[in-house]
Amino acid sequence: MMLDVLYFAWVRERLGLPRERVETGAATVADLVAELVAREDRYAAAFADTGALRVALDQELAEFSAPLAGVREVAFFPPMTGG
Repeated sequence: MMLDVLYFAWVRERLGLPRERVETGAATVADLVAELVAREDRYAAAFADTGALRVALDQELAEFSAPLAGVREVAFFPPMTGG
């Protein structure tokens, strides 16, 4: 399946790109992360601590265990705080 993968804040900075189109056989977000980490060191650095990341599937917050079936867009970003 083809996915649009978006990266925000320090994730984007570590990867050096804001988005990419990824062909994947991943069943879950965690599987997708594992595929990305296996690509090269910059992905390993960006995803070294998934506990410090949030994910959205088609603009809805999700867990890393969420399935990717039917998903078109995955976004990774740090937790937001406001005030």
